[in-house]
Amino acid sequence: MNTKPAQLSDNGFLYALGCYFLWGGLPLYFKILEKVPALEMLSHRILWSVPTGILLVFFAGKFDVIYAAFKNKKNLFWLTLSGILMGANWLIYIWAVQNGRVLEGSLGYFINPLFSFGLAAIFFGERFTKFQIIAILLAAAGVLNQALVVGQFPWVAISLCVTFGVYGAIRKKVQVDSRAGFLFEVIILLPIALAFLTYGWLNGRPFLATDPTDSILITLAGVVTAAPLIMFGLAAKRLRLSSLAMMQYIGPTIQFCVGIYLGEAFTPEHAITFGFIWLGVILFSFGALQNERRAKKLLATKPT
Repeated sequence: MNTKPAQLSDNGFLYALGCYFLWGGLPLYFKILEKVPALEMLSHRILWSVPTGILLVFFAGKFDVIYAAFKNKKNLFWLTLSGILMGANWLIYIWAVQNGRVLEGSLGYFINPLFSFGLAAIFFGERFTKFQIIAILLAAAGVLNQALVVGQFPWVAISLCVTFGVYGAIRKKVQVDSRAGFLFEVIILLPIALAFLTYGWLNGRPFLATDPTDSILITLAGVVTAAPLIMFGLAAKRLRLSSLAMMQYIGPTIQFCVGIYLGEAFTPEHAITFGFIWLGVILFSFGALQNERRAKKLLATKPT
């Protein structure tokens, strides 16, 4: 009896679980370092991601991909754009944590799969099902409730959703190895990060932090960023795409719990917003599962 596929699936599940738990718990890391201004924390995250990215690419043997990306003007343009979007996403996320908007950040990542599907339908020709249309309408209703009833337009959620969604669409278009692409993106952003940190240092700010523990935590920004990416890559090789898609909601769910733990406001009006979003997510996932089952049936009945 061959147990290898089952073992791969089990390992993939553990890798995916670890990945989404790390992503979901990331606000705690930035909350500990909330004394570090958002732009400075972003600069450190970029800086310390470079050596981490170099190690990842070295062990994967993908330096030729980096060289090819720099030579290809089209890839250079798209990866530069994806790097800018990644930097913007990181900055908004750090700012949100430091300003008590973790719950709103989780809302953005709940909406993201629906937004990404909308992009796929527009740019890659994927078709909407009735469940997906209803899911997107429910998500829109949740955003409207947040803006009109709660009285706070969820710009953090929308910004995180849009930057991450467009980033994903670009990376799908370019199809460069994820580790090589990540290194390329942080290298593109590195001069800006170094300029900002150097300016701060010349004007009397410490390069790291006055507290030794905080300094160590800051230098771990690259590892904190790369660890879930590595786990996600390992999980993607071992799990079906549908399984991975269903598990992606673990991250924002943990982030939501972290926001509650940190004492952020969650009123009945907020509950209505999240209720619309969660119902949309359930319908969206149900529709995706139906599509997969239908595709399997068609494949099974297709004559060989």
